Amino acid sequence: MGEATAASIVVGVDGSPQSVQALRWAARTAPALGAGIRAVGAWDYPPEYAGYVPLGSDNFDEVTRKQVDDTVREAFGEDVPAGLSTSVVFGHPSKVLVQESEDATMLVVGRRGHGGFRGLLMGSVSAACVAHASCPVLVIHEQPGTDGSGAGR
Repeated sequence: MGEATAASIVVGVDGSPQSVQALRWAARTAPALGAGIRAVGAWDYPPEYAGYVPLGSDNFDEVTRKQVDDTVREAFGEDVPAGLSTSVVFGHPSKVLVQESEDATMLVVGRRGHGGFRGLLMGSVSAACVAHASCPVLVIHEQPGTDGSGAGR
């Protein structure tokens, strides 16, 4: 973290219940760290688009922006924490979040569960963040019996 950089918690947002929980966790933790929250959505062209859709012709950026805004609204309603900012970045989510971690105090990401034995494994984005981030990483996963709100914890 640079000397002039304000403390911040970066939260990877993808619209999943885990990313809603990650935002809520960051909001509870930010005051203790004196940190702002940066909710980051990332998008990239799906591999199957490489030869079929002219680059820049689809609305992935707009869809991701709406997903980030909707996730923030689901997490907080009208009571958005002071110091929360949002951004949408072009790039593979793991690369974007690792890059964002360079100036962060903490990175919080959700892990999408698969259930059963596979559910014990981390997803590719969360695993890449844990392995390569420049700051501490917290991986949030939905607990059995919760509705995504964190109730019952």
